[in-house]
Amino acid sequence: MAAMNTTGHNIANANTQGYSRQSVGMAATRPLEYPGLYKSTAPGQLGTGVEVSYIKRIRDTFLDDQFRDTNRSLGEWEAQAGTLSKLEKIFNEPSETSLTTVIDNFWKSWSELSKDPENVTARKIVKENALAMVDAFNEISKKLTDMQQDLTTSLSMNAQNINTLTKQIADLNRQIYKIEGTGDNANDLRDQRDLIVDQLSKLANVTVVEDDIGYRVAMGGMELVNGENSTDTTAADWEGAYSGKTLTSGEMFGTIKSRDVIVKDYIDQLDQLANSIANGEVEITVPAGSVLPEGTVLNGVTYSGANRTLTQDLTTTVKGINGLHQLGYVFGPPATKGVDIFTSIGGNITAGTIQLNPVIDKDPNQIASTLRVTTGTNGDVAVKGNNTLALLMSQLKDSKFTFNPIASNNAFTKGTVDDYYRSIMGQLGVESREAQRQESNNQLLVDQVDSRRQSVSGVSMDEEMANLIKFQHAYGAASRFMTTMDQNLDKIINSMGIVGR
Repeated sequence: MAAMNTTGHNIANANTQGYSRQSVGMAATRPLEYPGLYKSTAPGQLGTGVEVSYIKRIRDTFLDDQFRDTNRSLGEWEAQAGTLSKLEKIFNEPSETSLTTVIDNFWKSWSELSKDPENVTARKIVKENALAMVDAFNEISKKLTDMQQDLTTSLSMNAQNINTLTKQIADLNRQIYKIEGTGDNANDLRDQRDLIVDQLSKLANVTVVEDDIGYRVAMGGMELVNGENSTDTTAADWEGAYSGKTLTSGEMFGTIKSRDVIVKDYIDQLDQLANSIANGEVEITVPAGSVLPEGTVLNGVTYSGANRTLTQDLTTTVKGINGLHQLGYVFGPPATKGVDIFTSIGGNITAGTIQLNPVIDKDPNQIASTLRVTTGTNGDVAVKGNNTLALLMSQLKDSKFTFNPIASNNAFTKGTVDDYYRSIMGQLGVESREAQRQESNNQLLVDQVDSRRQSVSGVSMDEEMANLIKFQHAYGAASRFMTTMDQNLDKIINSMGIVGR
């Protein structure tokens, strides 16, 4: 009956997650000496039947360890792949609404202005495209910052989830210790505990050791479960473990790395791009005949008074769009020196703080387009029709800017704005593809190990039905044996010794 009940229990839990097939161990009961006056001369002993010696679950701890090792790697790469997939959607390249398109439109607007440098509409278009580019930088930067905050929230939620799981393990340790202390096997409770450990293994690189009081669960120097006791952790504890290099895999590791390394890297590179467009060093050639603003210093030479007019082409380095714009003049009269096109809400220019100079935002006529003026009694007068500055601005698209590789952790040091941005997108594409590959590979490994584990611990309906038939026939044979013995005894007791009555 015990074997049949166990088989029925296996069948009922065939689809229960984490359930391990149970098997009944049978052993012959203690035999008896054949009855006799002193000692039986009959060979052997009189068997007394069978008893259930144990009911154990079929489980391979080696496969459990393999599953948990691969599961924590899967959790790590799932977190990173999810982050990189979101980053691809934020940058949305290539598309008609991407940052590449917005920056390209900004350069084109300067080209259009160079065709008619005094056209107010063309200046407004330059202003609007500058605003669009600034808004694109600000929006992407905000989304990246929001992603970091979301990852921080996810980290806190996972820490709470870990606390819930460790408390459940501690409670199961107590129940199992209590039940098995009476001599019973707490098979179903052990299955529940192993299932929780499987879930925990995906979150962090925990180690599990079983002793007399149950499972001891630890991660690095943090003891999470010790018998009936569990220790609550916070997100700060896991961040400390990450910094101390004791947290090395799992979803918690992947989440922290996504926030502090992956997303931060793209924020830094985007900040470097925005700052370089505005103030990055770029080499230009100022044509002969240009008149530099009073006090301008180029190549260590101060241009003042009569020597402001260049007699030959001058190749020099300026500080980005802002530096070039300050070499030009705004139509007056009198003509005034150009102001910075891009400023910052506060501090250095970054993707999150870059803005269009409020002076230009309020009055597009403050956009300079010429490098030539004539000196009159009322000051400098811009030469009408001259497009020198607007043309130089449009040519910056193909000019090589100098980028700071340390500030952005990008080895790209010199090239066009498009080249630098393409390097960022290229990095994103490679990292995303690698994360997806790793996630896919680890998922295959987890599935393979789990399949092997199920082949050992899983319930096979065919096997259980065969066992059921086997035990049924055994029970029927035992019943038939008892019936035969009963008939024999009845014959001996009630039918023998009546001859001659």
